Amino acid sequence: MADSCARERRDGRAENEMRPVTLTRNVMKNALGSCLAEFGDTRVLCAATIEEDVPRWRKGAHAGWVTAEYAMLPASTSRRTKRETPARKGRSMEIERLIGRSLRTVVNLRTLGEITVTVDCDVIQADGGTRTASITGAWVALHDALLAWVQAGRIARLPLTGQVAAISMGMVDGRLLLDLDYPEDSQAEVDMNLVGTDDGRIVEIQGTGERTPFDRERLNALLDMGQDAIARLVALQNEVTGFRA
Repeated sequence: MADSCARERRDGRAENEMRPVTLTRNVMKNALGSCLAEFGDTRVLCAATIEEDVPRWRKGAHAGWVTAEYAMLPASTSRRTKRETPARKGRSMEIERLIGRSLRTVVNLRTLGEITVTVDCDVIQADGGTRTASITGAWVALHDALLAWVQAGRIARLPLTGQVAAISMGMVDGRLLLDLDYPEDSQAEVDMNLVGTDDGRIVEIQGTGERTPFDRERLNALLDMGQDAIARLVALQNEVTGFRA
């Protein structure tokens, strides 16, 4: 593995190296919390808003709700992507459900009161890993929105129980790679996304042998690589927000 990790990729990264990651807070005036998440050339704008209501099926539960919406803007890819309204794409709906359930794993919904927090994740430039960048940036936007709600005296304390972040991994030409860009992702024999928490637990694994099956040894190596990256992303979230569970 030492020799493997030393090999460079097309952009000069080692196999276990992430692209440069930047999380920029407070990029939108009208959102309670917002974050521009940049993973290399992938850029996702995450904005969190709060409504004093819950979905009809949630009424009477004496608990709040956290949900997400995801979309790729028309010029986010090399060829114009059509707007999804009114016809939503199945991929987008699957990704926004992933973002929502990932965020809910680190929120005490009962301390929210009957409010709904929506985090909108809009991809303004796509170069692979848009769902994982969305989750990582969405947590920052969620944190800031909930902190603003606390500071406004609407809830007694921050209802976050921890942090959540995500990263992509895969196998390309037999090599295990971290944080795939689009050219790598489009050629991957194995494609995987990992969502994890700040205490090292796993929220979700999405892994597919796109062109070839993979064995337990490679699965374990990919998970180790991904969990190490999530620890680094959590540290970056801490750095920009100052959050401590």
